[in-house]
Amino acid sequence: MSYVVGVDIGTSSTKAVLFDTTGQQIARSAQKYDLKSPEPGAAEQDPNDILQAATQTVAEVIAASGINSTQLLGISFSAAMHTLLLMNPENLPITPMYTWADNRSDRWADFVKEHCDADGLYQRTGLPVHPMSPLVKLVWLRHEQPDLFKQVARVVAIKEYVLWHWCGEWAIDHSMATTTGLLALRSLAWDSEALAIAGIEEQQLSKLVPTTHRFSHIHPDYAQKMGISTDTPVVIGASDGVLSNLGVGAISPGIAAITIGTSGAVRQAVNLPTTASSAQLFCYALAEDLWVMGGAVNSGGIALQWARDGLMPYSIPPEEKNLSNPEPSASTYERLTKMAQTVAPGSEGLIFHPYLLGERSPLWNAQARASFFGLSRQHTQAHLVRAVLEGVVYNLHAVFSALEQSGGRVTKLRASGGFARSNLWQQMLADIFDRTIEVPKVIESSAFGAAVLAFWALGEWDSLAQVEEKIAIAQTKTPIAKNVQRYRKILPIYDALSVGFNEQYATLQKATQD
Repeated sequence: MSYVVGVDIGTSSTKAVLFDTTGQQIARSAQKYDLKSPEPGAAEQDPNDILQAATQTVAEVIAASGINSTQLLGISFSAAMHTLLLMNPENLPITPMYTWADNRSDRWADFVKEHCDADGLYQRTGLPVHPMSPLVKLVWLRHEQPDLFKQVARVVAIKEYVLWHWCGEWAIDHSMATTTGLLALRSLAWDSEALAIAGIEEQQLSKLVPTTHRFSHIHPDYAQKMGISTDTPVVIGASDGVLSNLGVGAISPGIAAITIGTSGAVRQAVNLPTTASSAQLFCYALAEDLWVMGGAVNSGGIALQWARDGLMPYSIPPEEKNLSNPEPSASTYERLTKMAQTVAPGSEGLIFHPYLLGERSPLWNAQARASFFGLSRQHTQAHLVRAVLEGVVYNLHAVFSALEQSGGRVTKLRASGGFARSNLWQQMLADIFDRTIEVPKVIESSAFGAAVLAFWALGEWDSLAQVEEKIAIAQTKTPIAKNVQRYRKILPIYDALSVGFNEQYATLQKATQD
């Protein structure tokens, strides 16, 4: 038997998962690291923490599985999108790594919208102008830290940094490049106008390569740490979003993927790069003639964490609380969902807009704020909790509606992520989306997607489509007709309120500033 390690570099942890050629998970290792916020709006990480985590987790799965180097076909990478790291001429970081959640460039997103053709930029690059975008962060740093910006020799994302240390080559795959806001979708070349806006030159960026690109040599020091051969092939891989679609087998027409973890996303595979100005959906490359479009929301499980800490501070025993973990413990989660199940679908007219961290899709407004609407004296703590859960799904439905308009009708949804494994949320998804919800057995969808890409790139599989034969479905939920009818009445109200509130967020921020 031969094996591949899928490495998934995430915002809160890096996971390495060993799969055999049938798609079965053999071993798994994960290592967490800190997300630092030295000032309001900051979301930074130490890139060396992530380099160490990637190396250690691979070493641990190799050791745990007991395989030898001749059985390892290769290693492949998935990575979080929209990370930014600036390097000096000696290839040393001169900034922390900025994550997608860092919104200190908020006003510079407005600057780009006011002074540039923002829609033209979006149409060419497939990435909306938003503080999450590395392009917007570069504008921010160029204007607010000009002395630092003059020292920049290279602009990279976290996967490039890890692979440069491992393999000694600066390269970026087309998938990760499409998450920078700097790549022209249709030509797969760096966009000259985007580079001019960002204030950088093409030679400061890594070499563009396909997602199947192979590094043929691993530095001896890192190979020794991982317990593998220096000639183990390393496949560059892709971004975590598109690989999540691949990992759950959502790459055919009519099947979409929905992920609810700390944040959330809805994505669908398309054959050509596709943009939609009205909805500002993202579009990222996966392989030749295979792209993934969709939208990501900021609040998924983080809304449940807020409900735990903000709505129920005295209802959760102290031993169940871990305020540094955005995902509540299993016992806390069960307590919250049981409470929500005592309330009928629709929360008796209570609606929650879950913009606790501003919003990407569907508003693309970093100033957006969360709110309850329809609150009355009859509503209890249980109503509030259920409304929070429903609000997350309502918000994802708004993205889904825009996605169907651009990408075609979806008949089936594949769900992944920790909170999508709850029976309550599965049924909410089925009822609110009015679609069959399938939950695959595979848990680490992005890591498995990376492994699938490697099996194909290394000639073990004939095509990516083979993944559909490997996906086993653990659970299926179908819509309940009476719940569907109730939610159909609520969704237009939710959407209308979103539009109306969206006009007031900037006004509210100005009114509360000193």
